[in-house]
Amino acid sequence: MFTKVLVSEDMDDISKGVHASLSELRITNIHQVQYCDDAYLKIKKAILDENPYQLLITDLSFSTDHREQRFPTGEHLVKTLKKQNSNLKIIVYSVEDRLQKVRLLMKTHGIDAYVCKSRRGLTELTEAIRTVFKNENYLSPQVAQALGQKADLEITDFDIELLKQLSNGLSQDEISAYLKKRNMTPSSLSSIEKRLNKLRIQFKASNAIHLVAIVKDLGLI
Repeated sequence: MFTKVLVSEDMDDISKGVHASLSELRITNIHQVQYCDDAYLKIKKAILDENPYQLLITDLSFSTDHREQRFPTGEHLVKTLKKQNSNLKIIVYSVEDRLQKVRLLMKTHGIDAYVCKSRRGLTELTEAIRTVFKNENYLSPQVAQALGQKADLEITDFDIELLKQLSNGLSQDEISAYLKKRNMTPSSLSSIEKRLNKLRIQFKASNAIHLVAIVKDLGLI
């Protein structure tokens, strides 16, 4: 079992629960931080001291305050750490359950497990720790299809934004105005029409309403 673990979580109650789960696994060398920047510094220092952390458990969302952060989110943190230190195991423990986000973290950033904060969250976290220790990946059941065949679709953050606004009832003209107001590109009506038509074909949707229903069922929005 892991012998040195770092927990990056800004909510005290959740942090205590994670600590208790680690203790039940007889892990005693547990360090906890409330900022991603502190997690990064601790991990780098531990490597320099030749006593590295073996596992990081981190949330994705952190409350902002007066302190400016190099790593404002857990996603920024794990993306950097996985590039710099492939030996570090990383488990994300978050309320975020969008399949597209989970897929990005697992396939692109290379995290080892994704656990959803829920009623069974700590039980699943314990299972995830055991699984990751065996060099295997773990996903909470509610996001397990993130790596399934249906989720293996080419869809970008821009597509997600289009689909979100479509689901909010905006017309294509209104979506174009929305994107222009926020300096997002491409924002032309023709670009939006082409992308939505491509998404309809890709998801085999008969119309815009059907498209929104499909992507919601997949957990993409």
